[in-house]
Amino acid sequence: MAILRIRDLTFGHTRPPLLDGVTLNVERGERVGLLGRNGVGKSTLMRLILGDLAPEDGQVMFETGAKVAYLTQHVPTDLGRSIFERVADGLGEHAGAVGTYHRLHERSLTSTLTDDEQDVMAHAADLLSEHNLWDGLHRVERTIEEMDLDADAPFDALSAGMKRRALLARAIVDKPDLLLLDEPTNHLDIDSIIWLQDYLQRFTGTLMFVTHDRAFLQALSTRIVEIERGRLLDMTCDYETFVRRREELLEAEDKQQALFDKRLAEEERWIRQGIKARRKRNQGRVRSLVKMREQRRARRQKVGTAKLTAQEAERSGALVARADNVSFSYDDKPVIREFSVEVYRGDKIGLIGPNGVGKTTMLRVLLGQLEPQSGDVSLGTKMSVAYFDQLREQLDGSKSVRDVVAYDAESVEVNGKSRHVLSYLQDFLFTPERAQLRVDLLSGGERNRLMLARMFTRPANVLVLDEPTNDLDTDTLELLEELLVEFPGTVFLVSHDRTFLNNVVTSTLAFEGDGVIKEYVGGYDDWLRQRSSPSEAPAASASDGAKQITKQNADAAAAPRTAAATETAATTRKISYNERRELESLPDRIESLETQRKELYARMSDPAFYQGEPKKIAQTTSELERIDAELAAAFTRWEFLDALRQ
Repeated sequence: MAILRIRDLTFGHTRPPLLDGVTLNVERGERVGLLGRNGVGKSTLMRLILGDLAPEDGQVMFETGAKVAYLTQHVPTDLGRSIFERVADGLGEHAGAVGTYHRLHERSLTSTLTDDEQDVMAHAADLLSEHNLWDGLHRVERTIEEMDLDADAPFDALSAGMKRRALLARAIVDKPDLLLLDEPTNHLDIDSIIWLQDYLQRFTGTLMFVTHDRAFLQALSTRIVEIERGRLLDMTCDYETFVRRREELLEAEDKQQALFDKRLAEEERWIRQGIKARRKRNQGRVRSLVKMREQRRARRQKVGTAKLTAQEAERSGALVARADNVSFSYDDKPVIREFSVEVYRGDKIGLIGPNGVGKTTMLRVLLGQLEPQSGDVSLGTKMSVAYFDQLREQLDGSKSVRDVVAYDAESVEVNGKSRHVLSYLQDFLFTPERAQLRVDLLSGGERNRLMLARMFTRPANVLVLDEPTNDLDTDTLELLEELLVEFPGTVFLVSHDRTFLNNVVTSTLAFEGDGVIKEYVGGYDDWLRQRSSPSEAPAASASDGAKQITKQNADAAAAPRTAAATETAATTRKISYNERRELESLPDRIESLETQRKELYARMSDPAFYQGEPKKIAQTTSELERIDAELAAAFTRWEFLDALRQ
């Protein structure tokens, strides 16, 4: 049964609109990953669902009595408020009475309340009884205990990860049927991301979430919905399957559009020749041409792809940095303890550990910006370092985008060539109009792209990137990965994105507590395999998440392999008469399945397909999955029977 129904929803104060007549049904128990480029309307869609924004056209409908909760990507500051009070906010209008009663009741256990305080507590108890909130009070207490939070601790004193946890507790305390999460992993360390991932996998309600973390998305989602050119691309599958199918659909769409454009060009030539040759023309063909022109004007082009290019400085020396028994402490708290390492040109070094453990301090010591309290640090020669700051402190919010990159000039020099700043910024998806905006008006993803644009104007042979992946869309993330892998210099990368670490780094410096830092070969998953105490490892690695696919797909894919393995074990006999006949029929069967598969892809490549009924979209997607599974089984069976015939 659909808990959320969106019908012909249109929103956007520009033309074409941000969301253009989109339709979506979300069933109970689904976990929907919402994808799309920065600025395409993901957060807008969530606000439309919540009712914070009113659509220009269309409807948002919920199942009768359904409760909806929302976890924003922005963490509020609440000076003077406790975690209990923040979580109790999720109970609604009379949450203040719940918080007041709890605070005074806890104080009464250790000290005597004044007469005024007793009156306030009694009034709060009356409100709890009047509005049937005693059960709500107990739910707040149970939720805080389950989240492993300190009820009386001030919310504002928490780390970013613990604030997220408290806000999640607030969102779920009233038992929502539909939980909306907007970038829930932003600024969380890896342990907090894995905790959140595991918790949400046990959540029994319905989820819709926006995230750039591919491992988190792969492990959690049962359905992917991508916003692209005002439409929704909707597939019930895991993320890796979605990426593969999307590429196939886009390729088919490109071919279809190329054929359409070729036909349009032919019709344009005909109409011009017709005007010269005769006064009367085929009016039906003229009307068809007018319609084709309208279709071409209405076509929304795919959003461009960022073009990331790093400027290479003169090669550094072979040795970039050497640390020998280095130690460093803050207020007698060890950050680095007797650490030694050698970094050479071309190394890609990942740093992982909890927030606040000292990763930035470690980088400053290793690059000679901070003197170690003991031990020695030696730096190589000809080093040119470029920095990406996770707090974006290098960006002046009062300046325009173009001025931040070009330092008030009209051009920038990139790899020895002068380029106009507006042309350069278009490589990072800033239109000339957005290049004139003040920095403080940009979204988080745009600020990160601006930081990259600024950093890559400077020749460098050492790149230091502190959390570069926050707020970046998946396409830009993959381009940045490719650039860093191919960069001939040295990279220091602080990141909590497990997939990003796996794809980029060649070795990992892991902060393992009490100032102990150990070096491991490879990325995040390699660190999990190599660490000395496997029992300490988080519950899920990035590759573990990447391998979790829907049960339906897994069973369909595994069935032919299991059958083949069983039959292969018994391939000591000759092929039977019936098996020979089956073998002869299999090529026709495979050809028939491939034809059906091609027809389905052609149907799904039609831009109008995803504007149709959600039930038909789901049926077509399921049919494609069935055919894929049957094809795999047919090929496996053919190989087995062909081997018997030999």
